[in-house]
Amino acid sequence: MVTSSGDVREGKQITKTVCAEQCDGRCFGPYVSDCCHRECAGGCYGPKDTDCFNNKSTGLICIIITIIIISIILVSHLISFGHYNFVVDYSSCVRACPSNKMEVEENRIKMCIPCTDICPKACDGIGTASLQAAQTVDSSNIDKFVNCTKINGNLVFLITGIKGDVYHNIEALDPEKLNVFRTVREITGFLNIQSWPDNMTDLNVFSNLATIGGRALYSGISLLVLKQQGISSLQLQSLKEISAGNVHIAENSQLCYYNTVNWTRLFRAPNQKVLVRNNQSPQKCSKERMVCDPLCSDTGCWGPGPDQCLSCRHFSRGRTCVDTCNLYEGDIREYANGSVCVDCDAQCELADDDSLTCNGPVSFSIDNNIQAEIEALMYVNHLNVD
Repeated sequence: MVTSSGDVREGKQITKTVCAEQCDGRCFGPYVSDCCHRECAGGCYGPKDTDCFNNKSTGLICIIITIIIISIILVSHLISFGHYNFVVDYSSCVRACPSNKMEVEENRIKMCIPCTDICPKACDGIGTASLQAAQTVDSSNIDKFVNCTKINGNLVFLITGIKGDVYHNIEALDPEKLNVFRTVREITGFLNIQSWPDNMTDLNVFSNLATIGGRALYSGISLLVLKQQGISSLQLQSLKEISAGNVHIAENSQLCYYNTVNWTRLFRAPNQKVLVRNNQSPQKCSKERMVCDPLCSDTGCWGPGPDQCLSCRHFSRGRTCVDTCNLYEGDIREYANGSVCVDCDAQCELADDDSLTCNGPVSFSIDNNIQAEIEALMYVNHLNVD
């Protein structure tokens, strides 16, 4: 059944047609062969995507441009009326970014952008703000540190937190709960460890900790590990800076590797000091083969293995030290950026001889089919924009 709509486009009489069931609601005739191409957004006069009255890609571009214009107008009005307590999330104004986005400021406009990794989250430390009355991390407050990347204040571990406090009716801390600290990258104050679970032989839960700020100090100390008989290595492999305060590592009878660390490389002030005493003797550590991996440089290590080095003797891949980069072999080829191994672009064609697959971040050896597809896509986008 065909009824005339009286519409004329590009010199053609357009009619309202009852389409075949197989068509996606748009057709130029009653038969299956008369279906519009799926890219057509507003009807067609033929079966090809070039026969559309309005292409979906073009329509999408218009929608995006409209949203951007509306967002700019909206933000401009908010700023002009002094609404600085809002942030822009896509095309909306919100009081806080959603959990998977973080707040940034560009050109005096606060916006929400997606997090590339764990979203930054600042949390109160022991003795600070919401934890003002707390003296130690314990089973009653450890859940407050879930997904924290920055601790505003200090982290303190005392026996009443690890073993429990009967007087205050606080149960012993489940050692598995300490894994919440794997997301922590910065402590603005100090890290004080005077008690630790018996079954944990290192501080690997702080493997992502990069900075100890030392804005607050414990008797002049920003890093304290004291009288922990079960700890054999520190494993603080991400620690790059101790901004202020001294280091005190003492009376840990099983602790090795501490003597290899060049602590002064972590310090930022000339008056910072390190006190290391009464731990396992370097001679006994060496006898028990608790020494740095050969791939570590002379700057030392935090524990066993090539991923615990302060720096690498040859090359690094991520956090791990390696002999060489995968320049000529391996499923994933690399190039050397100084002493760092970096993956080649995914579009680089794998070299099957003694030549390099890539020599930088931009691909130079791209499969011809992929290249042709890219050029075709760019051409289509150019037509749509025009």
